[in-house]
Amino acid sequence: MDAINILFGISLLYSLAANFSAARKGFKEKLSKAVYKPKTYLQRIPPNISALILVLQVIGIFNIGIITSFDYTNFITLRLIGLLGYILFSFLQVKSFKTLGKNYSQDIVILQNHVLVTNQIYKKVRHPQYLFQMLSDIFAGIVLFSYPVLFFSVLIELPLFVLRARREEEMLENHFKREFAEYKSRSGFMLPFIG
Repeated sequence: MDAINILFGISLLYSLAANFSAARKGFKEKLSKAVYKPKTYLQRIPPNISALILVLQVIGIFNIGIITSFDYTNFITLRLIGLLGYILFSFLQVKSFKTLGKNYSQDIVILQNHVLVTNQIYKKVRHPQYLFQMLSDIFAGIVLFSYPVLFFSVLIELPLFVLRARREEEMLENHFKREFAEYKSRSGFMLPFIG
């Protein structure tokens, strides 16, 4: 374990603490407030893949499951860029779900008194939480040089999050109708102005 891994571990703890507090609050508040919650594999598989990636990140801090065929000292700049990317996108991921406020849920769900959030980080991007989660996981794989983290983030988590976001869009379209159509016309799916 080196200094970069230690800094990554500290950043990971911060991100976990922020995510845990919101998840706990969201779970307690949302148990009885769901108007519509579809039964789909997208409710459980993407969050479970994210949890697996988290475990791989934690063990990667201790140099387990990492690429070991070269000297890390030759890649300090790349690892520092990965660390800065991880910190940035973890912060933005936390900001994106905090912006949702009472509309936040770990599930794909329409809540009682659900409000379409179109301000702050959601002004130009409809699914920033998924985007920033994927990017923070990819940058974690870079900083740790962890091939399992990169594999699961790029080849499994990314397509599942896109499918999950598409399912959410269908529900939001059905629930908010014209309001969502207008929002969709001026915002991007996961990237500004695209989709």
